[in-house]
Amino acid sequence: MARSPKAASKGRKLSNFLCFAVYSANLAFGRAYKPLLDKVGLTYTQYIALVALSEEDEQTVSALGEKLFLESNTLTPILKKLEQTGYIKRHRDPADERQVRVSLTPAGRKLIEQDLGASVIEATGLGDEFPVVQKTVSTLRDNLLRHTESEQERS
Repeated sequence: MARSPKAASKGRKLSNFLCFAVYSANLAFGRAYKPLLDKVGLTYTQYIALVALSEEDEQTVSALGEKLFLESNTLTPILKKLEQTGYIKRHRDPADERQVRVSLTPAGRKLIEQDLGASVIEATGLGDEFPVVQKTVSTLRDNLLRHTESEQERS
């Protein structure tokens, strides 16, 4: 017996897609961060690059790209802009000239110390559940990446 078009489409409602919930939440985060970052002249991607550098100075561009899930051709213009604004410095690794290392400048560190994201965390309305949701979404991401990598190895 064939399912009616209405029954067949019931499972395909946009509101049933976890991927859309995550995607649209990402867009909502972007909207929440935009006015805060506009005040300091940064994009969200530039901001998260600074946050990642605040965790560890002297990272290679490739290590930073892995941490941010960005390819070198996407990350390099972001880093050039951050260097032009005085928030980071880039230099060749003396031990391996092929590697470029990146660090925050004092101006970049001062900017990160402002904790621009605190109001966004509050705006989520998650309260004490925030770390649980953050860990769950990170686990989701990691599981999907692991699955994708194992599928690619099989091909």
